[in-house]
Amino acid sequence: MSLFDQLVVKTMPLVPRAIIRRVAAKYIAGETLDDAMRVVQDFNTRGMHATVDVLGEFVSDPAEARLEIDAYLKLIDAIAERKLKSGVSVKLTAVGLSISPKLARENLKVLIDAAKKRDVFVRIDMEDSPYTSETLAIFEDFRNECRLGIVVQAYLKRTADDVKRLMDHGQTNFRLCKGIYVEPESIAYKDRRAVQDNYLALLDLMFTGGAQVGIATHDDYLIQESEKMIKSHGMDHARYEFQMLLGVLPELRDSIVKRGHRMRVYVPFGKAWYGYSTRRLKENPALAGYVVKSLFKAG
Repeated sequence: MSLFDQLVVKTMPLVPRAIIRRVAAKYIAGETLDDAMRVVQDFNTRGMHATVDVLGEFVSDPAEARLEIDAYLKLIDAIAERKLKSGVSVKLTAVGLSISPKLARENLKVLIDAAKKRDVFVRIDMEDSPYTSETLAIFEDFRNECRLGIVVQAYLKRTADDVKRLMDHGQTNFRLCKGIYVEPESIAYKDRRAVQDNYLALLDLMFTGGAQVGIATHDDYLIQESEKMIKSHGMDHARYEFQMLLGVLPELRDSIVKRGHRMRVYVPFGKAWYGYSTRRLKENPALAGYVVKSLFKAG
């Protein structure tokens, strides 16, 4: 990252929210459930699946965590009633993990019971390292109660051991991503190639171990190497899918679909759009630079 990019990222909090909202709009379905359902329906019509995330995380009030669960219950009902090809993704800090593991488990149980009744797939998202072990433990507790998956991050040095242990405990559905949180070098790979190498090693481990895998990346190199690995392993299309974020590299996304792979798009929605948007901008300094240019044009 250049010095200019570093400066842009560090000064993001000073950029007016209205400008960030305008630039980041393509990455968010909207603020309402109907907005999200409309986007999912469009992807389904074009042969793609979705996973929907109610924006929100790191809640500090149990009442707010319960509101998040209520939003997910409405989301699950809407997906089932409209017969959409979509699951849901949930961050445990949004449902109480940053308050207490007990509260997170209680709230997640409500969500999982509803998802089981409606036969909707649930993906537990992975967050930063203070929550990694507890997130995996909660996944283990609930993994047999509904169609449930977990996210693991290739930049963490512990992930290979985590993947092996999870697969030893039964059939596992993974979303494999690089990871976006800023972590210390003692626990995370910092070199881009090291992260890429570990990503591919983990993917091979998952394929060999019989896991279901969501290959979540926008990295051309990783996509190309993943396709080679799919071919060399003779992977059935039902055993894997590619996954991408709403609004990110749609041309690449469409080309993957044209090559015959299943695609799932991560569709976030909700009023808590600012935190999600600034994270997307921080992980993409070039886009953050565009925000700065927009600011000068607006001025």
